Amino acid sequence: MLTIKNTEVFGLERAIKASGNPMTIGEIDTIVNKQHIMNGMYQYNTDNEKIRAKKLGSAERGSGHDNFLSGIIVSADVCFPNYWLKEFQRYHFAQIVSSQSTMHRLTTMGKSENFSNMFNKYVDEQIINIVKSNIDIYNHLQTYKQQNDGTWIDEETKFCVPRTTEELKKEKYEQFMKCVSNLPMGFEMEMTITTNYLQLKTIYFQRRNHKLREDWGAFCDWCESLPMFKELVGIE
Repeated sequence: MLTIKNTEVFGLERAIKASGNPMTIGEIDTIVNKQHIMNGMYQYNTDNEKIRAKKLGSAERGSGHDNFLSGIIVSADVCFPNYWLKEFQRYHFAQIVSSQSTMHRLTTMGKSENFSNMFNKYVDEQIINIVKSNIDIYNHLQTYKQQNDGTWIDEETKFCVPRTTEELKKEKYEQFMKCVSNLPMGFEMEMTITTNYLQLKTIYFQRRNHKLREDWGAFCDWCESLPMFKELVGIE
């Protein structure tokens, strides 16, 4: 199921200062004062700035008053099931920095002793076995070696393979497509994302009561754990 780790938040204090920009005249200054350090944590913002940010941040979504939240950047590593990813990708300001790849590594993943752990608890064991079988067949095809006379030899059995190069190429392609096409939605991989508090505000209020409660529930719990998130977006 969905898990999130290695979270980092950037620009929180500066965005709170920037929330006052619409009411300024002339030059603005949103640089935080890094000399103000208390107990190892920066304490940049005044009470008035925080009150203003909380009021603006909890404004109605789409009103524009909460736009300063887009300056609070969040990066994290996410372990996700495939069925969740297609819902997450609908959000335009939730960027996938880089993710694990089925195209590049699925057939290698299938060789790992921990491969079964990459399926969530709802995937039937029979389906996992089918996926493993398809990958094993593909990996076996990869062991075929061409001889000097143009024929192909199965390196494991040392038997001649009665296929032309084009036939073998076609068979490998079709077997790889079986590997990818039969991968269940409960297969889990990991990715690094970057997003911001404004987008997370939208996601949170759209998904906190979603049917996929284990996955979106974990995501919304993570949102609530972010510094000042609940205060800034108006969560009671």
